[in-house]
Amino acid sequence: MHAVVTDPPYGLDEFAPGQIAKMDAGRGGLWRIPPTLDGVKRRPVPRFTVLTDADKARLVERFEGFGRLALRVLAPGGHLFLASNPLVSSRVFAAVEAAGFEKRGEIIRLVQTLRGGDRPKGAHDAYADVTVMPRSAWEPWGLFRKPFDGTVAACLATHGTGGLRRISDDLPFRDVIRSAPTSPRERAIVDHPSLKPQAFMREIVRASLPLGRGIVLDPFAGGGSTLAAAEALGYAAIGLERSEAYAAKARAGFAGLVALM
Repeated sequence: MHAVVTDPPYGLDEFAPGQIAKMDAGRGGLWRIPPTLDGVKRRPVPRFTVLTDADKARLVERFEGFGRLALRVLAPGGHLFLASNPLVSSRVFAAVEAAGFEKRGEIIRLVQTLRGGDRPKGAHDAYADVTVMPRSAWEPWGLFRKPFDGTVAACLATHGTGGLRRISDDLPFRDVIRSAPTSPRERAIVDHPSLKPQAFMREIVRASLPLGRGIVLDPFAGGGSTLAAAEALGYAAIGLERSEAYAAKARAGFAGLVALM
């Protein structure tokens, strides 16, 4: 593989079959079912704050193991783009570094979400001027590179990896990307709780292959947004997804996501 672009479960068990069944039934479990706001049904979000110290240690172990596997399949100089969230990203990114990757920075997806910003539960009126957590307005993506010998130019010549594809002759790829939330139009094509918008995915997938050729891997394919972005760009890509239901949704909605302009 020449690049890995993936949006894994940030926590540990929120995408386990039993938890997904609870979310679909509106009973919650590890998923917080927000109340309807101004007549709009808000989408569930995982309860990341319920992680115990033991859970956090297990999270680090999981992502260090993932990092070792990603190193095995990536060509030297290949980049890993890894989505996370501000509550767990420091641990996740350190674990991937511990697996042997070089951290090359973070991509900040500027996106206004409905996570956070709530008053204390059960005490909205008593503490009307208090917010328990800031309203989320960004999403961190870790950027890592597999080590290689020699120069970047030699790595590009040998493996087609080592750098990032520029936006244009005048503009390099940048680490801050403004992004709207995934639109209702896209969610109508693929109903997945973590579906990322094509506009954003196409920017980072494009950057992942510096010479515009190679294979992009998404080992947590979910609704297929990485794969659809690669297809729209003319890139080859492979996706893995353990949920048969989500894999079926990704296949059914693939052409629709690719066709989005």
